[in-house]
Amino acid sequence: MGNVKFTSSDPLESRLFQKAEEKSRLNLKDFAGRKVLIEGGGYEKIWLETQPMGGEMYAMRDMEAALNNQLLFMECRREDGRIPGSIAMIDGKITPQFNKFQGFCFPDPALNMYYLAEQGNDYLDQLYETLRGFDEYLWKVRDSDGDGCLETWCKYDTGEDHAMRYMDAPDGWEEEVPPEGCEAVPIASMDIMSYSYACRTVMGEISRIRGREEEAGKCAKRADKVLDKMKSYLWDEAKGAYYDRDRNHNVMPVLTHNNLRCMYWGSITQEMADRFVKEHLLNPDEFWTKMPLPSVAVNDPLFRNVTTNNWSGQAEALTYQRAIRALEKYGYFTLIPVLGRKLFEAIGEKCVFVQQYDPFTGVPSAVSLEGEQDAYGPAMLSVLEYISRMHGIHVERKEIFWGSFGEAQTEFEQSWRGNTYRIVSSGKKAEAFLNGTKIFEAPAGSRIITDYSGRVLRAEKYDEKADAREVRSF
Repeated sequence: MGNVKFTSSDPLESRLFQKAEEKSRLNLKDFAGRKVLIEGGGYEKIWLETQPMGGEMYAMRDMEAALNNQLLFMECRREDGRIPGSIAMIDGKITPQFNKFQGFCFPDPALNMYYLAEQGNDYLDQLYETLRGFDEYLWKVRDSDGDGCLETWCKYDTGEDHAMRYMDAPDGWEEEVPPEGCEAVPIASMDIMSYSYACRTVMGEISRIRGREEEAGKCAKRADKVLDKMKSYLWDEAKGAYYDRDRNHNVMPVLTHNNLRCMYWGSITQEMADRFVKEHLLNPDEFWTKMPLPSVAVNDPLFRNVTTNNWSGQAEALTYQRAIRALEKYGYFTLIPVLGRKLFEAIGEKCVFVQQYDPFTGVPSAVSLEGEQDAYGPAMLSVLEYISRMHGIHVERKEIFWGSFGEAQTEFEQSWRGNTYRIVSSGKKAEAFLNGTKIFEAPAGSRIITDYSGRVLRAEKYDEKADAREVRSF
């Protein structure tokens, strides 16, 4: 098991890190002899929308639980290829549940676990078959009207609990045909299309790792086909955003944060992502509120500032968790420490980790449907992950990313693969060490990428004022 240590002259960061570490351990549970990391905060299952991603983010602290958070979804898939939306412990038995998709933050984290947990070809092949089967299932079942666009049939398919835009749609849905007589569903969905896109792109990555270049090319072409349909059917060029379509093929005009989710899955081009970020995400009248990233643009008619679990408005900790990979994929590194700091200040010194935050005040909504809420996994893991970006180390595929940001004096240390990686920042300069040997120094505000041996590959910025040319290797 690896371990992570962090100290900061900023008392809020230090306290948040300590409490997030402490309370995250409460979410480690035994599922019939298998250690897993549940979502927490009243959600006692592992959910497809959160826990493969959450497990991967927790891997340096507990590799066993992190790996099980991937494997259980692979092992519990149905013969027709469908992956459970959640897995529960019921009467002492691991129980897969198929009454929703519940998001799909799975392919990228599951592939990264191949590297983090030093898995072999058997793991890769199992993951490939899981993604292939699910993709085939989606296209066999979820294009009920044959328009070439995959559909969401219930609120829980995309994890948008109580969202107004779903109108009278059911919460969950177990049937293999869509519900009848609803106002909106089946909805032609940017999310469900993105599930397919993510399957196909990660299948392509696996094929390349396994040396199957021809198959990798086929996966890329199949992914491009999905993206082409999304661009032609769901993208509004005049407005610069994706919009879903209702059961009658009419555009649903609700401007949702789901465009940011598409950035997480990679199912949006760089040019399209640039437009969404600059025209909408950073617009203070829409998504860049005092507490940024509401689920629906705050000036949209369907925005609702509801304090209980509701994806019609308030900023969600889960959105902050997904935003990291979304922004990294499209080069928006400078936004990551801004969002991290917003989240830290919203949670505050009380260190109560909840699901939602008022976008206008930043005040946590501490009451869930289960009562008073704390130890909500996405909030805690977001804190730990933003700290790793701003002041520490994280591993993605074959590269190590070293971050330094801000004026605080910080030290972050991580053990992995028998090595100790450490970065120390004075607030002006950052120094990085591998097993006690200095490997580089850089101005604070830099984002340095190395290989596992510490060789500097390239430099980027968390702060526009940082000068990447000042990076010195040793």
